[in-house]
Amino acid sequence: MTELNRYSIIAQKNPREIILLRGDGCKWRRCRFCDYHLDYSRNEEENFKLNRAEIEKVTGIYQTLEVINSGSFTDLDDKTMHAVLNKCLEKKILQLHFECHWMHRDKIKDIKKFFGEQGITVKIKIGVETFDALFRESYLNKGITADTPEEIAEYYDECCLLFGIPGQNTASMEQDILTGLKYFERVCVNIMNENSKPIKPAPAVIREFVTQLMPEYLDNPRVDILIENTDFGVGDK
Repeated sequence: MTELNRYSIIAQKNPREIILLRGDGCKWRRCRFCDYHLDYSRNEEENFKLNRAEIEKVTGIYQTLEVINSGSFTDLDDKTMHAVLNKCLEKKILQLHFECHWMHRDKIKDIKKFFGEQGITVKIKIGVETFDALFRESYLNKGITADTPEEIAEYYDECCLLFGIPGQNTASMEQDILTGLKYFERVCVNIMNENSKPIKPAPAVIREFVTQLMPEYLDNPRVDILIENTDFGVGDK
């Protein structure tokens, strides 16, 4: 992996600090569009050393922290999770955001309890990419067994959508946004960036989003839009 920037401050919508930590690897690894899972190590001590340095950068400026790790929070070691907790207590952080694949949904109650017992609210985000279940599973291979957004929302507070891929259009993308806003607290729209995986960006679809939909949702406080996957300030330098 190239050198990554792992700490940033998001000052606009839903102001928060964000840290990109490293775990022992996404356990799904079958999505046909994603190679983020390459940011991992099986060496728990090395991961903790890296993670501790990033956690130390957290100031608590907005009392909200987002923790991502190119996978699920379940990929992070116990010492890292306790370091996150201690930093939240030290800096009086009241809300935490984590990501979690569908396959680990049964662990969500545990993490909410772990931090909740210390007065910290946890919000969990899922990369659903689209609510068209057939398209999502037959083409993207996301590994989500739920058929409806209601089922997914039983476990998750926020969702990520992936736009700019073959087969999408303005109507399908807007339907995904509206569905996300109906069932989830926040929606994060990610525009497909080319990587090593088979699915590549569709420039015409991206133009449709940018011209037809982005102006409508750009100022929506519940919708984050990432044209580049580093727009939150973390990732490739």
